[in-house]
Amino acid sequence: MPNDRPNLPAWTDVLRDRYLAGEAIVFILYGNVFDHYPLGDRYAAMPAVLEAVLSRKESVLELSLAQGVRIVRSQKPQQTLEGLQDKGLSGALQYLENSMRARANTAVLVPYAETIFPAAETHFLSFEERAAVSTLHRWSLDEALSKTDSIVVLVTESINALSPSLLSNPRIAAINLDLPDAETRSAAVRVFAPKLTDQQVARIAEQTAGLRLVQIAGIVGDASRADGLGEAERSAFIADLLRGSADAARRAAEFAQITSGMTKQAIRALIAPDSPQHNDAVDDEVIAIIRQRKREILEKECSGLIEFIEPKHGLEVVGGNEAIKAELMRVAKMLREGDRRRAPMGLLAVGPMGSGKTFVIKAFLKEAGLNGVMLKNFRSQWVGSTETNLERVLSMIKVMGPVALVIDEGDRSFGSRSEDNDGGTSSRVIARLKAFMSEPENRGRVLFILMTNRPDKLDIDIKRPGRLDVKLPFFYAQSASERVEIIRALFARHGMQWGGTDEQHLLACEALDGYSNADLEAVMLLAASAVTDDSTQIGAEAFEQAVADFMPPQDKNMVHYMELLAAVECSRRSWLPRHLRDLKTEELQEQLLLLQQAIH
Repeated sequence: MPNDRPNLPAWTDVLRDRYLAGEAIVFILYGNVFDHYPLGDRYAAMPAVLEAVLSRKESVLELSLAQGVRIVRSQKPQQTLEGLQDKGLSGALQYLENSMRARANTAVLVPYAETIFPAAETHFLSFEERAAVSTLHRWSLDEALSKTDSIVVLVTESINALSPSLLSNPRIAAINLDLPDAETRSAAVRVFAPKLTDQQVARIAEQTAGLRLVQIAGIVGDASRADGLGEAERSAFIADLLRGSADAARRAAEFAQITSGMTKQAIRALIAPDSPQHNDAVDDEVIAIIRQRKREILEKECSGLIEFIEPKHGLEVVGGNEAIKAELMRVAKMLREGDRRRAPMGLLAVGPMGSGKTFVIKAFLKEAGLNGVMLKNFRSQWVGSTETNLERVLSMIKVMGPVALVIDEGDRSFGSRSEDNDGGTSSRVIARLKAFMSEPENRGRVLFILMTNRPDKLDIDIKRPGRLDVKLPFFYAQSASERVEIIRALFARHGMQWGGTDEQHLLACEALDGYSNADLEAVMLLAASAVTDDSTQIGAEAFEQAVADFMPPQDKNMVHYMELLAAVECSRRSWLPRHLRDLKTEELQEQLLLLQQAIH
């Protein structure tokens, strides 16, 4: 491992220093292992980088299930590999051990290490797999082997996919390869797209947070493949799409830079889905395209674990909830201005079903200008997969900031579960989330937002300040005038108007006491469905008829129970409706207990 090496990624320095310090001879590289990394004046994949790092090793061997033992490089005669495939995994490991003992200064590389040393309970492993794990464990502790200047490097995307006995070994060192940071992305964009200005490079680097360098190269680089379009051809095609619009030539050149590897059909769908006319600034259009391609890449990579949130409306379209809106506007202002010191670590939205939690939170994301990611079901029936899924999402979220991680029905994902039922998976998941949620460097970069109508089912330690600082209570509209505001906002959101006078509106809403926001929208849509023509004007009579006809699906005891839960969790008493605001905590708890007995 020479000191006079070419430009290499930072993780190679960590590997070199820990090896030279004698910390271990067995290393695990995990995380972003399928990326491209700087190698001199170019970018290369992991095998080429490892060859450069190990350039002074006299022999470099590779072990994989696909190819068995392969000689990558050797300065000395090697024992023949003929017949080795017939000896199986144990024969391959014995050959590697003999090579390391007989020929000093040898490196052994194990790509896709999880296929050879899988994570599973010992009794689920085959005899050959158990022998492989114990052999590697023995190598790591062998003092004679360490004196031969040998090194073994395992490569895996998820460290949780490897045998736990390897991870607990103090003589096996693990090195996490993070996703590229802003500085690394900027340097790569300059190489992949040298025609971009410094300002464009900075904006693209910001918008591509969470992507690998190889993915960024696919967006901004010139693929020029036989089955794709070169930059010149893309530019000409896009110019034709934009013909007749302002500054078409320059915009076509800009778009050509960030549509590398795309087909004509994909480019047309992305740039001109409805019309070739664009009136926005070129840079904004470029960023919009990059954001869309980034979303497609990350959603595919995370295999349905996440969903990007793209809200259409801000808080201005939200009716009622004035106190909650004011608090969210305050938080949004802090996040927009980059006031990380005062920004909350997380928000907890609590309240009965249909009270508008999801819609208000999405509107808040647009108000704050935050990228929103919805965490879907990451739990799996397979051993180790749940933890692997969670780590994949968290590692991506960490570099995407500023970003909001939104979890709907949080009690299902993070509720307390018995270790006896799932082998301790839930306990490990919750412990990992607790640690991540309370990392100080996440403040102002990663905002956690949990929504639930049953906060009593959440692990109590997740709800503490420092993880979920602000707890927002949502209630059904408390007065006829507040219901009028909500219904008018619903009409406006659907592009319709509510006919009639203010008195008629108030009178109709008097009969809607106890209705949720979802119920109010259902009434509004029922009234709209009664109009036979294409009119957007819904008369007062049609609305009154809908009110009389609609039957809300309500369990009043359960709704009241959820309201009391929201009141108990609330951060500020001033946010509560008047009938709950004046109750002491002891009185709220007493009512909760009585309702709990009635419900269950």
